Amino acid sequence: MVFDSNFFQRESETTIKNTLIEYLQKQNPETLERVAQSATPEVREIITHNVQGLLGELPSEGFNVQIVTDRQNLANLLASAMMTGYFLSLMEKRKDLEESITNTDSL
Repeated sequence: MVFDSNFFQRESETTIKNTLIEYLQKQNPETLERVAQSATPEVREIITHNVQGLLGELPSEGFNVQIVTDRQNLANLLASAMMTGYFLSLMEKRKDLEESITNTDSL
């Protein structure tokens, strides 16, 4: 999983100001890469299913699927996937913490 910080380059001054995009643009690419790589396979799988559900999923055999959108809608989709990933990572940590607490109670 790789994050391309250049993806969000503004097309025009009429674009709505988005402080999250501005923050991401200021980050070191190595930092973004490290964060993207820290997602577990389980989190990646859920995000994949979520994005496929949003876009619609047809089998590649027998269909020539093309999705056309503008930069802003694609940026919104990416932001949604990022927030989903952040939420899932926190829930995964919470699950692990609850499991470890449950295991220590039984000792």
